Amino acid sequence: MNRSGLIELEAVVAVAKRGGFRAAARDLGMSSSALSHAVASLEARLGVRLFDRTTRSVALSAAGEQFIGQVAPALGQIHAAIEDVDQHRDRPSGTLRLNTALGAARMILTPLILEYLRRYPEMTVELVTDNRLIDLVDAGYDAGFRLQEHLPADMIAVPFSRSLRSIVVGSPAYFEGRERPKSPGDLMNHLGIRMRMASGAIYRWEFERRGETVEVDVPGVLILDEMVLMHEAVLAGVGLLLITEQTVAADIAAGRLIQVLDDWTPAYPGLSLYYPGRRHAPAKLRAFIDLVRERAT
Repeated sequence: MNRSGLIELEAVVAVAKRGGFRAAARDLGMSSSALSHAVASLEARLGVRLFDRTTRSVALSAAGEQFIGQVAPALGQIHAAIEDVDQHRDRPSGTLRLNTALGAARMILTPLILEYLRRYPEMTVELVTDNRLIDLVDAGYDAGFRLQEHLPADMIAVPFSRSLRSIVVGSPAYFEGRERPKSPGDLMNHLGIRMRMASGAIYRWEFERRGETVEVDVPGVLILDEMVLMHEAVLAGVGLLLITEQTVAADIAAGRLIQVLDDWTPAYPGLSLYYPGRRHAPAKLRAFIDLVRERAT
């Protein structure tokens, strides 16, 4: 089959997997119109409709289900064969797709991503931030970064950062006329800058001391879902904030923020690279794994 035919097969499988053209096009790095054209070309060649389309949904037809059932495994074998041959390359090339939370992306951009591109100029890196823990294989990513405690059990993990710590801070202006909290329960008499998680729930602040764990739904008048904005808000005196220690270390040292509840905020395992277990990792991923191990702190 010529290359255009292979692209058509990849297009059909991606649409079937993602249940729509927009998400499939994003996975394949194509425009939605190009993807739609590829699917339509294959359907015209086969003389059957592989998808039943409406203005709101895309679903496999009976012929499409039969076709995908046979083609998807074969396409997987083709990709595996390409990856196996890739083991013999001296230098990696292509695109490395990574998924991580936004805060982790800031931690890895300079020491890992930019250094990787410097070492391997034939590579392209696509770094996508998402606070949800997604299925890497299903979404088409090579690897991801998450806190060690959140890693899927079926993935291979490579530790990158030392232990992290989330601490409670507030600005001097906020504490004017207010008593500093001495225990997590005291936070109910304060204002917190609250975080909306990817699931839609409001994050409950977690504390631990000598085996005792406490969760507090801290009241507040501001709810955000992005840590940079939350950092700006705590500096502005809107309320207290639970935030990674290294993010505000300079602010604490300069007196712009004051740390409280120090004995209730122990360290927890840090950031790890994780990726699917395969017979062989492609050269582009092997090179990145080596860099992560080299730069691990």
